[in-house]
Amino acid sequence: MITATVIIIGGGPAGASCAGELRKNSIDTLILDKALFPRQKLCAGWITPTVLTELEITPGDYPHRLLTYQRLLFYFRGIRVPARTRQYSIRRLEFDEYLLKRAGVPVYQHHVSHINKSGKGFIIDNKYKCTYLVGAGGTHCPVYKTLFTDIHPRDPKRLIATAEEEFPFNWADPECRLWFFDRGLPGYAWYVPKQNGYLNIGIGGKQAALKKRGETINTHWRHFITMLSKTGPAMKHQFSPRGHVYYLRGKSDRVQRGNAFITGDAAGLATRDMGEGIGPAIKSGKLAARAIITGMPYSISSVNHWSIPGMLLPDALSGCRQG
Repeated sequence: MITATVIIIGGGPAGASCAGELRKNSIDTLILDKALFPRQKLCAGWITPTVLTELEITPGDYPHRLLTYQRLLFYFRGIRVPARTRQYSIRRLEFDEYLLKRAGVPVYQHHVSHINKSGKGFIIDNKYKCTYLVGAGGTHCPVYKTLFTDIHPRDPKRLIATAEEEFPFNWADPECRLWFFDRGLPGYAWYVPKQNGYLNIGIGGKQAALKKRGETINTHWRHFITMLSKTGPAMKHQFSPRGHVYYLRGKSDRVQRGNAFITGDAAGLATRDMGEGIGPAIKSGKLAARAIITGMPYSISSVNHWSIPGMLLPDALSGCRQG
């Protein structure tokens, strides 16, 4: 049996950030992930300066694709609102592998099936044993499913369904565009260029609200693609979108149970306005690590509930117009 003081299930930003903090403090840690990295991850893929601050790097330190946006173009029912900002787009394929390698802990490819208590610790599939267990495996994280469903319930009204695709594309339009509430969508659609010829487009909305209206996210995806085709940026691409689900930040902050912790999307920490998940994932991963290191309770009270206040620069709105 392979043993470690801490086992983290999930090697994405939450798990890698947690592991990196633990390694800095010489705590024996390993990561389990069902995927082999690098792996593609469905995500619009933009990060904020706050994320770079949490990672203690500058844009120049990052060795992969990083495109800087000095403004975002918001569209609210046809009204265009440019907003001054400083954001960056990344490819999750590159970003997640970078964070995982940077963490510097052993990574095992393993699909977790069973988690059992063993004293104050845990045994995973009769193959791995640890004192502390961190769930960083996303919405379907086995740590959440096994240990937290009763004390950290998820609100079905906060479940977001998405359809998106990232593909090589020689874009001519470098603007990051976000369309809100188009055709009654309870969410927004996005157009996110990536440096050196990639593009991510997608759409997300509250699944319960869509179901109540007899719609699915694909209903709005088809409209979105038609709109893009008419405006020109991606009309020649043959789309084959994929989907995933995640939860916006809820009311429950019960994210520790004994020596078990949940972070990132496993804890449902995406911001309530923009559904931003990378920043909360990194922050919560580091906070879980600090709780293990210090023996203090794990709290996510300092993880942002909202994105927009921190996204926009002073005097951000630079005018709006119809169309």
